[in-house]
Amino acid sequence: MIDLPPPFRLAVADDAPELAELVNTAGHGLPLFLWAEIADEGEDVWEIGRRRMANKATEDEIVVAGIDGRAVATLIGYEIGAEPEEIGPDFPSMIRPFQELENLALNSWYVNVLATFQEFRGRGLGGQLLDIADGIARAAGVPEMSVIVADDNPGARRLYERQGYRERASRPCVVPDGWETGTSRWDLLVKAP
Repeated sequence: MIDLPPPFRLAVADDAPELAELVNTAGHGLPLFLWAEIADEGEDVWEIGRRRMANKATEDEIVVAGIDGRAVATLIGYEIGAEPEEIGPDFPSMIRPFQELENLALNSWYVNVLATFQEFRGRGLGGQLLDIADGIARAAGVPEMSVIVADDNPGARRLYERQGYRERASRPCVVPDGWETGTSRWDLLVKAP
């Protein structure tokens, strides 16, 4: 991991409540829908998300902006390797567009989650987190950056485009029963770090 300037730091398990909210925001409610799919009867869906984020925080791969003692923005990403992931006939249809697009961004550092709580937007945290992502990719020798953005999120798209990302491909959004969304298309954006 590269050095992180304040207010940025690696996430810890105590950040899990904020991380679950931020991940759900970035995913347009899809994470909450998926957590509900795996919940046992009577289980708190948000608790599933908090547990998942607490576990992921132990891997030292989540960057947060810590302000006033809480995580207010986050970056979660990973390197996509040189080989495409197989998409078999049993691959979940709502996840298929994401995997198809990731398979078009081989050898890239993928920005999986970039989110800031509403009251902290407009302070440049998103751009700074993308700069951190660029630094992580450069340090790892990864030649490209990638992100998938929803067509109904023009603010995020403007941020990525200001940072040099350009559209490479799109896939239609598959909307299962029970997931409320305005998203109709997922766009893959890429750039050199």
